[in-house]
Amino acid sequence: MKTLTYICILCLLLACSENKLSRIDFLIGTWKMEGKEQYENWELSNNKELNGYSYKFKDSQKIITETLSIKILENTVIFEATVPDQNEGKTIPFTLNNEIKDYLSFENIDHDFPKKIQYKRINENEIEVTVLGDEGKGFSYKQIKQKTK
Repeated sequence: MKTLTYICILCLLLACSENKLSRIDFLIGTWKMEGKEQYENWELSNNKELNGYSYKFKDSQKIITETLSIKILENTVIFEATVPDQNEGKTIPFTLNNEIKDYLSFENIDHDFPKKIQYKRINENEIEVTVLGDEGKGFSYKQIKQKTK
């Protein structure tokens, strides 16, 4: 009986993890910033987290400007960003605000800038990214999903 109980609990935990990630899986793929040669790529890793990076091209060479991940830690969805030339190269965590249902809002109010990184799905091929600091000041841009070859 104990074995059956453990199996049921494990299945329930896995189902909750998949359900939390299903809210963010629209990010999977390569996205191009509208009007610029800047990209963001997201891939699903082990059905438990998304790994990504931002990049641009300089002299036909791909330059990674930021590494990213979205994972579940202790039943909380965490967005992590590492920018090599910022924050002494340290990874900065942002927690998903589950109160907001219309878009993803990853927040770290203690960080200097940004305090919020938001992804809003416009349609299957377009998202709006908003980066905010103190008093809601920041910037937004649109990203277009790129066709895979």
